[in-house]
Amino acid sequence: MPYTLPLVLPDSLVDAHQLDLTAPYSAGWGVHAYDVVAAPNGETYALYSVSRYTPTVDRKEPDPAIAHFTYRVITRYSPDGVPQATALCCPWAPNEWASAVANGNDMTLCVLPDGLLTANAHPDRTTFIAPDLSEVVATYETEGRRSFEEFVPGDPFAGSISTTPSGRLLCVTSEYGVRGYGNSLPNIVGLADGALTPDHKPSIRAIASLDPEPARQTEDDLRPHVRFEGRPVGLDNRPRPSLTETFEPGALVSRFGLDQLGRPAPLSDDLFVVPAIARRGSRGGSFVFALVNDEAEVTGPLQGMDKWGDSPFTGECFNVAAGHGHAFHLNRYGLYAWDSDGQLQTKLSTQDKAFKPLKNFTLMTCSPAGELLLVHARQHLVLRVPVPGNLDQLGTAVEAALRGYTKERTALKNLWAPTEWHWVQPDAQAHRL
Repeated sequence: MPYTLPLVLPDSLVDAHQLDLTAPYSAGWGVHAYDVVAAPNGETYALYSVSRYTPTVDRKEPDPAIAHFTYRVITRYSPDGVPQATALCCPWAPNEWASAVANGNDMTLCVLPDGLLTANAHPDRTTFIAPDLSEVVATYETEGRRSFEEFVPGDPFAGSISTTPSGRLLCVTSEYGVRGYGNSLPNIVGLADGALTPDHKPSIRAIASLDPEPARQTEDDLRPHVRFEGRPVGLDNRPRPSLTETFEPGALVSRFGLDQLGRPAPLSDDLFVVPAIARRGSRGGSFVFALVNDEAEVTGPLQGMDKWGDSPFTGECFNVAAGHGHAFHLNRYGLYAWDSDGQLQTKLSTQDKAFKPLKNFTLMTCSPAGELLLVHARQHLVLRVPVPGNLDQLGTAVEAALRGYTKERTALKNLWAPTEWHWVQPDAQAHRL
């Protein structure tokens, strides 16, 4: 199995918009990776965007060669790393086609136990996509609520979904008024009570909250499918003590305190890592990777990180991954690994020459096979790092993966002839979702 996968751009998209792949991103365009997930059968899916914005061009300019545009791109790879299909969704451009995928903030992917792919975005929009990316099967979506706008309930499910080892669904849902904001933001972590299908939306049992008392809620803000202690979450009903009450007790509400919920990662079927960070943080700012169990108990933080020396705010690296009973985090200062008790087992410092290349990667997730999936932000390549059973051997495994990355990157360059690390796939008619 190869270490390295390219984030491909269909040549039809590049040609239609006459993209100058040699232009720097400061010119107003770019490719940005959002998520990479793997299925139990070894297939991999990558979600990323390609966009262009030029201040001197009218926003309503219809000519695709100069108009502003944004697409989300989903690519499916075979177990041996070959791109099998690429689909475009969620376009923004004058006179563009309408996508059946529910667009939203912080979009991520999840492969459900039955093999269907979901694209999930806040506030609580879930789209089912066929495994071969051929079609959108169904959608649960809502507009959420904003201040001074008429509330339309819609049919929401979750803003992000992850699967536990046995196939339970770990979800994040939104609430109105979180930390005083006048819109719907992620605030609840919960477990789905049964299978999620296009024909069945299970209830979600809340196990953790970020903000214990969101502001200005009404009966409209109750979500019947998100429940705590048998009642819909909302108003005064949600798990407490919240993450802010646990880790910042008595602190005043502040944009520099814990006020943003990250995507949780399942350590096991009944133990999860929940990131919480300051929305306006900088190096040394507030963050915590909390351990929460399925009985709504916060059992502690992941230990061993210094707020300054190990700060995830440098480069804004907030993702946590988990697999086979271990949790992982990668930022500009190192790759960290913990056991299920939250004890730091290994730190691979990026000050060490062997691990310095890790500064260029972003951690996405851990695959069912126990591989860390990383994305190189500039070279637009996915790196798979097999995690050894003994974390004492993690450094050796990472060094091997980085050597494999260098070798396979050279082979891909010879095969694809990329332009400034943009991997254009010839004769690719990307399917529109």
